[in-house]
Amino acid sequence: MDTGTELLILRLVKDWQFGAAMLAALFFWGALFLRLDAPPNPDWPLQAPMIFLLPAVVYPVLEEIVFRGALQGGLWKTFLAGKALGPLSAPNILTAVVFGAVHLYSQAPLAALSIVIPGLIFGYFRDRYQHLLPCILLHIFYNAGFLILFGSA
Repeated sequence: MDTGTELLILRLVKDWQFGAAMLAALFFWGALFLRLDAPPNPDWPLQAPMIFLLPAVVYPVLEEIVFRGALQGGLWKTFLAGKALGPLSAPNILTAVVFGAVHLYSQAPLAALSIVIPGLIFGYFRDRYQHLLPCILLHIFYNAGFLILFGSA
């Protein structure tokens, strides 16, 4: 790891907002857990690691490169640069909406709509750090935790 990446990780560890974003995932999973009819099987990723690794690690990395890297980064070079709604930049908001809409191909409309919220969180950290690593780490954390609790092979 180069010094720049190490310094960024150190900044993330000390960033209370980044910690709060991770904590938000725990509250979301807890709320979903309370609605389960049957207990989850958190061992399943060990039984089917490749089925787990694609949506938990590979897809988040690729999605962040495309959405927060290319799309959100590109939108900062348009008339949307500098426009915001509170702490959320216009490029972030538009990217999060597109991110949710793209998930309509594989998810029910309400589930795809709910993906806009993490998309806003990931985009916020893209803007905050001008780097993809925070969004990639959060996206992996969100997907992996969700899959461990609610996915199955």
